[in-house]
Amino acid sequence: LTAMADQQQQFYILLGNLMSPDNNVRKQAEETYDTILGQNKVTFLLQAIRDASAAEEVKQMGAVLLRRLLSSSFEEIYPGLTLEMQTVIKTELLTSIQQETSPNIRKKVCDIAAELTRNLIDDDGNNQWPEVLKFLFDSVNSDIMPWLGRALSTESPKKFHDKVISALLQTMEDQSNPRVQAHAAAALINFTEDCPKSLLIPYLDSLVQHLHVIMVAKLQELIQKGTKLVLEQVVTSIASVADTAEEKFVPYYDLFMPSLKHIVENGVQKELRLLRGKTIECISLIGLAVGKEKFMPDASAVMQLLLKTQTDFNDLEDDDPQISYMISAWARMCKILGKEFQQYLPVVMGPLMKTASIKPEVALLDTQDMENISEDDGWEFVNLGDQQSFGIKTAGLEEKATACQMLVCYAKELKEGFVEYTEQVVKLMARWRFLNCGSRVRVAAAESMPLLLECARVRGPEYLTQMWHFMCDALIKAIGTEPDSDVLSEIMHSFAKCIELMGDGCLNNEHFEELGGILKGKLEEHFKNQELRQTKRQDEDYDEEVEESLQDEDENDVYILTKVSDVLHSVFSSYKEKVLPWFEQLLQLIVQLICPTRPWADRQWGLCIFDDVVEHCSPASFKYAEYFLRPMLQSLCDTSSEVRQAAAYGVGVMAQYGGETYRPFCTEAIPLLVRVIQAADSRAKENVNATENCISAVGKVMRFRPECVNVNEILPHWLSWLPLNEDKEEAVHTFDFLCDLIESNNPIVLGLDNANLPKIFLIIADGVANESIKSEDACSKRLANVVRQVQVSAGLWTQCVSTLNETQQKAIKDLLNTA
Repeated sequence: LTAMADQQQQFYILLGNLMSPDNNVRKQAEETYDTILGQNKVTFLLQAIRDASAAEEVKQMGAVLLRRLLSSSFEEIYPGLTLEMQTVIKTELLTSIQQETSPNIRKKVCDIAAELTRNLIDDDGNNQWPEVLKFLFDSVNSDIMPWLGRALSTESPKKFHDKVISALLQTMEDQSNPRVQAHAAAALINFTEDCPKSLLIPYLDSLVQHLHVIMVAKLQELIQKGTKLVLEQVVTSIASVADTAEEKFVPYYDLFMPSLKHIVENGVQKELRLLRGKTIECISLIGLAVGKEKFMPDASAVMQLLLKTQTDFNDLEDDDPQISYMISAWARMCKILGKEFQQYLPVVMGPLMKTASIKPEVALLDTQDMENISEDDGWEFVNLGDQQSFGIKTAGLEEKATACQMLVCYAKELKEGFVEYTEQVVKLMARWRFLNCGSRVRVAAAESMPLLLECARVRGPEYLTQMWHFMCDALIKAIGTEPDSDVLSEIMHSFAKCIELMGDGCLNNEHFEELGGILKGKLEEHFKNQELRQTKRQDEDYDEEVEESLQDEDENDVYILTKVSDVLHSVFSSYKEKVLPWFEQLLQLIVQLICPTRPWADRQWGLCIFDDVVEHCSPASFKYAEYFLRPMLQSLCDTSSEVRQAAAYGVGVMAQYGGETYRPFCTEAIPLLVRVIQAADSRAKENVNATENCISAVGKVMRFRPECVNVNEILPHWLSWLPLNEDKEEAVHTFDFLCDLIESNNPIVLGLDNANLPKIFLIIADGVANESIKSEDACSKRLANVVRQVQVSAGLWTQCVSTLNETQQKAIKDLLNTA
């Protein structure tokens, strides 16, 4: 025993050394750790987690390593352990969850147990650790409930769901222990939120009937004894099930709505505020799930209940939980009622603006102050560099963020119906571009801008321009100063949408100058960050974990690059070739993106930017051809499908918009495009979008530059490649060209004695069925006319329709009815 204790102590020292800032010490510790046998490793790690006297960081390291061991080496280690040892692991983990006092360690142990649970469910859904379910449902430790949803939902085999759901429902019916009932209901919420609709539907009937029985019983209990804990959870469970089941919840609507309305009507006492808030949420989620038609008979009564609560809003205390539930419920009602919701805006907007205008407490802190305040104390931090951070007190921030998102929702749903409020909302939102309001608020502020412009359109161009000028300065400043990359990408995306909405002339010289400097800075930073990451890969402490965080940084950087591309796209599409002199300050940086040595994402987005130059600035774009034409043609056969797609799209726009000067390149591109299309795996999931862009590009060359290609030779092949099912935008181009060919009675397309018509019907039917042809597209009317002309000849009609399956026949019928 003494020897074991000594070994364990040495193991603790080893765990400490694994966290050492000294590279040599850490490297040596890693090498020693790798030599310990699997079974011993598991024993030592378990002991470290369970040892009350061990330092917290040692326990934490032990938990991280054990989870890693079970996720990466389960098959090599676990089956080789003795049965006794396997039982010890299971027992020790469950005991640790119950007895561990540190929430941080307990969460980490929950993660280990989740990992083990997943590994111990076989493909048939048999759970080789039944005790874990019993433990979860018997436990009244709510910390582990979120884990249940995560561990037992989408990753588990279907058969296992049956066991989980029946176990949860059984536990919820345990009237003798309300705490356990409430936790089982909480677990059910986690489960249904993570469970895809298709997996939930088979259990829906059983689930709903049980929930109804429990709700009725708990409603009685509330009336008789005043207990509400389980009822609160059950109401949220019902909301969660409806939210996932959507229209499949319609048959159960009448089962729940009367009781839910009863709770809102009568649950007016102060201690029932949370229950009432959750019930309001539940009613609005059910309404959204079942749709307007089913919900309408109750909509008016529900609106009156909400209005009554809203009228009493001024009497609600600031911390009343009903406030945030009300704000979200109004927005859902707006989605359900659409334009009919406009009449309620005067009542809704006052409290909403009041909540959205909350000014949070803020502080500028240096790194030393930061050490005394943690995010758990209710602060959110933004790192400003130079040893400084900006702190925002999160109390009230959640409600503020929700309120701002609801304003976005009203603008989106009501459009011109929201025009009365656009000015005050714009002023409010423009203020929130600053750091002192939390990231969710800044995202909502950015998202609202293009939507508010659409609302304001109804008041004419002068009003719209005034509003835009107010927004434009705010957005450009925000792009230049926003430190959070997630928020920055939203701001850039919204700015691009605004420019597309406002069009030519919306930016003045100062705007262009400021924007040019910012975009140049973003691109230079992109290259600098990539170099820094390469340097970090050469460091001696580089390992898998470092690589993981470098990959995350890389994804963030590329996402910002996509937004730079969005902004340039909107500028080119609005200003055309007039903007080229301004663009030249960025030209060399974009050329750098498409160098063959750059990562594929750089080359993809660099080519997309040149695609826009060709599409929107032709034929003036040809003066930059020396920079991008060769790389674009070479990229047609690139190993990355994303790069191939961007290059193929470029060839298509050269043919369509480029003019005479691009003719030789269109000719040169055709055999390269055909090679990609005819490759054996061209229709594989990862390749199909690139392939469809190639097919569309071949079509555009034949249509707009027929002198560049032997149309008669290529046309039969092109027809055999149709329809395009994935890239809906390119599909429209191919159908437009197909209509041209049919309407001009092209003999190759129609075939001898119209022999190809059944094939054409098949292409049209598949296009409609896959929604590649939509009723609002101009080509849908032209295609419907083709079908009607065939209808006149009974023999030909029968011949064409007989080759179609049921779905395809329905698609043809739909086309005739809608176009």
